[in-house]
Amino acid sequence: MPMADTARRWTLEEMEALPEDGNKYELIHGRLFVTPAPTNQHETILARLTRILDPYVAAQGLGYVYHPRAVFRIGREVQVEPDLMVRLPHPGSEQTWETAPLPSLIVEVASRSTRGRDKRVKRAVYVTEARIPAYWIIDERTRSVRVLSPDGIDVETDGALEWSPPGASEPLVFDVARLFDEQRPVAFTVL
Repeated sequence: MPMADTARRWTLEEMEALPEDGNKYELIHGRLFVTPAPTNQHETILARLTRILDPYVAAQGLGYVYHPRAVFRIGREVQVEPDLMVRLPHPGSEQTWETAPLPSLIVEVASRSTRGRDKRVKRAVYVTEARIPAYWIIDERTRSVRVLSPDGIDVETDGALEWSPPGASEPLVFDVARLFDEQRPVAFTVL
């Protein structure tokens, strides 16, 4: 079960000094969150989503699909490792997490241990503070995706999901059930 150390305020330097022990460490405004390694099903959902997103992101010139160990950072106060994000490559030679381009999409796969954090704490960071254009929370329990955006859209779907990111000439549309169903091939449709 992930825990937030709320007894004291952590710094980025302290978090970065923690051992490589298989856990994921994230810092959000002085709170340290520790999440154990993901399950096979969690990673399978992300692999299916990557198969859907990658050809579309490449065809639309939207950058790359990034996975954990790629960091989203806001100054020295927030460093998280989203389950998946789409962003343009880092321009120039000064390649730090602080100066990386803002993602056009961030995805978290909710689990029993992260569901509350994904819906409240990370929502506040991604949607309210950073104003990420699209934040998706995939919920295996409900077999649905909650789509959040800074303009107040908060929609949950278990049917067709449409994503129209900035800079794309056409939207991506896919059936959410394909993220969960072993029997159905993963495919995407560009309208």
